[in-house]
Amino acid sequence: MAKTILGVDIGYDNMKLALVQGREVLEAVSVPMPKNMVRDGHIVSDESMGEMIRTTMKENGIRTGAAAFVIPDEAVFVKNVVMPVMTEEQLVYNLPFEFRDYITGEIREYLFDYALLSELPKKTASGKSSAAGEGEEAEEAPKMELLAVSVPKSYMEETRGILRKAGMKLEKAAPSICSYIQLIRMHQEKTGNKEEEFCILDLGYQAIRMHMYKGDRYIFTRVLDIGLSMLDEVLADAFSVDIHLAHTYLMTNYEGCQSRAECQTAYSSIAMELMRVLNFYRYSNPDSHITDMWLCGGGAVIEPLRETIRDSLDLDVYPASELVPGGEEIEDCNSFVQAIGMAMEV
Repeated sequence: MAKTILGVDIGYDNMKLALVQGREVLEAVSVPMPKNMVRDGHIVSDESMGEMIRTTMKENGIRTGAAAFVIPDEAVFVKNVVMPVMTEEQLVYNLPFEFRDYITGEIREYLFDYALLSELPKKTASGKSSAAGEGEEAEEAPKMELLAVSVPKSYMEETRGILRKAGMKLEKAAPSICSYIQLIRMHQEKTGNKEEEFCILDLGYQAIRMHMYKGDRYIFTRVLDIGLSMLDEVLADAFSVDIHLAHTYLMTNYEGCQSRAECQTAYSSIAMELMRVLNFYRYSNPDSHITDMWLCGGGAVIEPLRETIRDSLDLDVYPASELVPGGEEIEDCNSFVQAIGMAMEV
């Protein structure tokens, strides 16, 4: 029997917990985060956060000692790397130097990890090396393609401490893009299509993130510094209420507020920024034939926003819950896809 593991995704607005056994979601729980508990991707109080997870698990009958943690984008560096084929020992030595333009401080203050995507085929060079004989062509050394990550050791130590306070051990941790790769691979198993392109749009509270993939190969992420908080501000002004009540209005569509003219203007601004990112991607990848976008995050439930994005970008828009096995049976599944993807077995 597959082991049960709790996917943990801590955001600015909500904490999402998904209890998974193999590929089955047993429980999915979301609770509001206390104000200012998370700043710039970092948890302000480890003690309070650990207690919050422990209490939430107890109140919802969640029992497991294993956790899979979604590392927020602000706390991790991710990079596609192509390197000559080398031993694991050589890779451990060389990988940190791939991040020299990203990290600050000493290399020893960071942890580095990688996933081997493929060994690239040899390419025949047009010229000849000095060792090549008459009529022979030199071949490049074989290379391998990696998805490499770097995270401060201090962040991972804090994360382990939080989970210990909640009564769990950290089994695995990775950035959100790895959660999506897990879900993409399961979708590929179902469809048999290994070449499909994926645009996964996370409509978050503080920011919107557009993740691009070719098959299960991560291409890039673009972050828009706009999110649902912008809509909260619009509704707070319109109803003359505080920002927290405005957020409740937005998510419950109080008095049809999601369709107000002020919100429609904000949707159009968001769609315009997304269109610029998509155009850049297509320009940079002229062989792209992307047709589909998958929505997740809190904003995925806002129908007028979904419609504006679909109409402006001329893409087929789907809920990311369709990438999750049994996702149609999980309430508000689009909010849990990162936690679920991190915990599922592929």
